[in-house]
Amino acid sequence: MLDGDERMERYARHIVLPEIGGVGQVRLAACHVVVVGAGGIGSPAIQYLAAAGVGRMTIVDSDVVDVSNLQRQTIFTPGDTGAGKAERAADWVRRFDPAIAVTARDMRIDADNAGAILAGADLVLDGCDNFATRLAVSDACVATGVPLSSAAIGRFQGQIANFAGHLEDQPCYRCYVGDAFDADDCDTCAEQGVLGAFAGMAGCFGAMHGLRVLLNGVPNGGSALSDPQFGRLHLLDGLGPGLRTIRIAPDPQCRACGGG
Repeated sequence: MLDGDERMERYARHIVLPEIGGVGQVRLAACHVVVVGAGGIGSPAIQYLAAAGVGRMTIVDSDVVDVSNLQRQTIFTPGDTGAGKAERAADWVRRFDPAIAVTARDMRIDADNAGAILAGADLVLDGCDNFATRLAVSDACVATGVPLSSAAIGRFQGQIANFAGHLEDQPCYRCYVGDAFDADDCDTCAEQGVLGAFAGMAGCFGAMHGLRVLLNGVPNGGSALSDPQFGRLHLLDGLGPGLRTIRIAPDPQCRACGGG
């Protein structure tokens, strides 16, 4: 809710936007977002979702803060080194806005626990660093009917997309990558390197894309902001820079969504 002058003032620049308005801000305050991964993508995404006024957040990460994280994981400071990322990120949210109900889950999501962690959320934003977790999250989103915002980077290429495989004729993340990556076998930042600012670009893009989903259906004169853009993959070139978009078709043989 937006009770009190302080809350109204805090979101005044949102409320004057016809694409959001008071109705949209109230919607955001009622939403629950699960963020998977509090790393280079998750850090700015958490910060901007909190700044947008999302009312409830769950942050899931099993890792601890390392000094090498600090060049891109902007939610942490040197004093957080050695501490669990999920709890430290939740502490940041609590300091930033005590009105947000935030829960830290110091654990790794897998096929066995994903459904219980994600059930009841309005959105899952996945910024984790391996395919096995991404596919487990995607499959659980399909099973529980929760939209998924996926953001990933590899060196200077970013990939951001919203998925709704639980809806008819919509692809899920597994439709995009297939079944070959369920094993935890992807390259890591330590091996490939990563530019902090580019991770921040992808994380902010992911937060913006997540807000599209949360604002879907808010009366705003048909604004493009409330178009969730399900099934459209945005390819971000950090070197050019540049952006292009492709459509992902539902896979009729997908073992998670059966083609939407």
